[in-house]
Amino acid sequence: MRKSGVLHIDTEILVPFFDVDTMEVVWHGHYVKYLEVARCTLLDSLDHNYTQMRVSGYAWPVIDLQLRYVRGARFGQRLIVRADLVEWENRLKINYLISDAATGERMTRASSTQVAVKIASREMQLASPQVFIDAVNRALEAKAC
Repeated sequence: MRKSGVLHIDTEILVPFFDVDTMEVVWHGHYVKYLEVARCTLLDSLDHNYTQMRVSGYAWPVIDLQLRYVRGARFGQRLIVRADLVEWENRLKINYLISDAATGERMTRASSTQVAVKIASREMQLASPQVFIDAVNRALEAKAC
């Protein structure tokens, strides 16, 4: 069983025509785009998205990405992409579940790992910047209320 996150967000995606092949099945590479949409929504909910990360002096490149395809999504299908924040103190790790919005059927599982890199020096950080940890802590406190 995948680790549940301390925070999660659900994002709905409607599979567009330009993401499918001639069989009307989503090309496997487009799932990464769906994960990114959910990740951005999660970061927005922390009030510390990619723009704020850059302003704070850090970039967060993806260093690992894993996907497990269960069933192919199709043109016009509504998907729910759940992004679960599972690690944030030393790296940013998010688990994802893509499911059919109508039936709840699991379509894809995934995870991404990102690390903080100081933009000025291009040095990878061994711990997440305090500004990011503070943003997560504020979101956790707000959730507890």
